[in-house]
Amino acid sequence: MAFSAQNIKGTISGILFVAIFAAAATMVADISFVKNLGISPLVIGIVMGIFYANTLHNHFPSEWGTGITFSGKKILRFAIVFYGFRITFQQIMDVGMSGFMVSLIMLSTTFILGTYLGMKIFKMDRDTSMLTASGASVCGAAAVLATEPVLKAEGHKTAVAVSMVVLFGTISMFLYPVLYASIIEPATGFLHMTPEQFGIYVGGTIHEVAQVVAVPASVAGAPVDMANSAVIVKMTRVIMIAPLLIVLGIYLSMQAKKSGGVSDGVKLVIPWFAVYFIGMAGFNSLQLVPQNIVDVINEIDTFLLTMAMTALGMGTIFAKFRGLGLAPIYTAGSMFVWLVVGGFVVTKVVTAIF
Repeated sequence: MAFSAQNIKGTISGILFVAIFAAAATMVADISFVKNLGISPLVIGIVMGIFYANTLHNHFPSEWGTGITFSGKKILRFAIVFYGFRITFQQIMDVGMSGFMVSLIMLSTTFILGTYLGMKIFKMDRDTSMLTASGASVCGAAAVLATEPVLKAEGHKTAVAVSMVVLFGTISMFLYPVLYASIIEPATGFLHMTPEQFGIYVGGTIHEVAQVVAVPASVAGAPVDMANSAVIVKMTRVIMIAPLLIVLGIYLSMQAKKSGGVSDGVKLVIPWFAVYFIGMAGFNSLQLVPQNIVDVINEIDTFLLTMAMTALGMGTIFAKFRGLGLAPIYTAGSMFVWLVVGGFVVTKVVTAIF
């Protein structure tokens, strides 16, 4: 037990150690150059954690490991629950059926495509495939973090998935404004998109929330409708992480039952933190808490997520990556093509219908 009499000192020291790293990551992310790139403190935290794991790890007490593990598992679940304070059901209603349908279609197709390609075509293991798919289909690093405890995946697999989110999410952030300026905005016919349509397209296909915010800001003269549509559709995708994880938990239980060859005795895996996440979003929708307090909660929550990401990085040794080769890049790259091209077509068709 992390807080047993023999472990409590090491656990607290480990948690504080992770918190120091997370604080440093937060300060780096607040530098204007880094902020303009849309790089979140979560990403910086895991990079710092990986650096520690592969350079300084042996120079610190091993007893701190319980605190690092606690940060990467228990604090993670707590932070995911309070991530619900970023969303209200009213926001989802604002984008209407078109925004909801684009989010639903792109999330489900991207997750299924990424999992299939990773496991069947590029021969990755199940956990790395699903983690990479969740990052691309939902909300980047936060989705990878949320999926990891459901799969009970190893930390280095989480790091692989996050690195793919960083790579292709960053490419998206620079690609989309160029597409809008050179193709979509001045074109006529099928290629043309209104600012609101482009916002739905951005929110429905780009990985990280910060990157979604950055794209409309990078478009010269972008109207408010574009930015609002992008953020709200993105947050619709974020809340869908909860039903995705519940369905995933049911699927994993069914697979365990099938592989075990028994009809009973297999415990259903329900990620209760995902259920609580929906409850927290519902509570936030009642708007009982003043906005300034919600902002403080979200800042604390971001710090806790950064701690969790840093802790996962601290358990990532490069030697564990051997054997994966370029499979993660191929898988994430294929999903990226689907998000850019398929997402464009889906957005055009859905907005035409609804």
